[in-house]
Amino acid sequence: MSNSPLLDELSLRALTGLRQTPKRLPSMYFYDDEGSRLFQRIMCLPGYYLTEAEREILAHQWPKLLDAFTPDGRPFELIELGSGDGSKTLELCAAFDKTGVDFSYVPVDISPHALGSLLRAFDQRLPGLRVQARTGDYFSGWRQPGNGQRQIVMFMGSNLGNMPLDEARAFLNQIRSHMQEGDGLLLGLDLMKNPHTLLAAYNDPEGVTAAFNLNLLRRLNRELGMNFKLDRFSHYACYSPLDGTARSFLVSLDKQTVRSTRVDLQFQFEPGETIYTEQSQKYSPAMIRQLAQDSGFAPKLHLQDGQGRYCVSFWQAIKPEMVRHMVPNASQA
Repeated sequence: MSNSPLLDELSLRALTGLRQTPKRLPSMYFYDDEGSRLFQRIMCLPGYYLTEAEREILAHQWPKLLDAFTPDGRPFELIELGSGDGSKTLELCAAFDKTGVDFSYVPVDISPHALGSLLRAFDQRLPGLRVQARTGDYFSGWRQPGNGQRQIVMFMGSNLGNMPLDEARAFLNQIRSHMQEGDGLLLGLDLMKNPHTLLAAYNDPEGVTAAFNLNLLRRLNRELGMNFKLDRFSHYACYSPLDGTARSFLVSLDKQTVRSTRVDLQFQFEPGETIYTEQSQKYSPAMIRQLAQDSGFAPKLHLQDGQGRYCVSFWQAIKPEMVRHMVPNASQA
């Protein structure tokens, strides 16, 4: 086994998941270089509305966000968890910058390559903006800003939906533990809608999503010495209106054995046996309100795209005792 911490973590998570019943693999490892390229293609597909809808909200409704971020005129620090190349946020920051508001930007991502691209783009477009990139875990190196700045944390791209609800609550509570009363959280959340629309987003006829899913096996072959044969697995996506969850699987097409050259392990697959690779939770307004309340926030702003497919929700960190007295308000979220 390699001594690389990232490889060791991948090894542990992947091998543990393949021992489970049903088998599963962590979706966080989709994004090697090839996976990132494939996801860029997915975002351009006609049926994959999520990226387009989020961009539309940020591009046309940013004044409402700025008002919510600066109710008292205080400067703020914009912290983006999982920033990637920052292309959507660059446009948002450019709009903010034109108003003369006092703010700084802290992109946080595990990929040095993505952050390098981000820094070059920001330096070219917004050379006067204070940008302090952080590579690694979302919570490592988190500090309180000075000079009375408010923290505004962004977690966009429907990334929260990749977590089961209990895990999402724990993650939101962890974010809240790093924030002060009055700080804000901005979330990109996909909404429950026509199941046909949702299924089309995760099962495109072009086969790009299938290639993205199968690339996870290619990465395991490369980094863990596995011998998955990609042509003996197929991509399967489904959506359940009962719980609002889209799920992706890899399906074994026949009886087979997969081995690793790095560790003394082998895994048996029966025909039709699945590996659970990803989930994407869709939310109702009631679910959004409950998540906010469960994690110490009050929902303040709920913006949707023109077709009502997707939302950007802004929450404010509040005192724990205030959470108990919150009354659901249909106009909030």
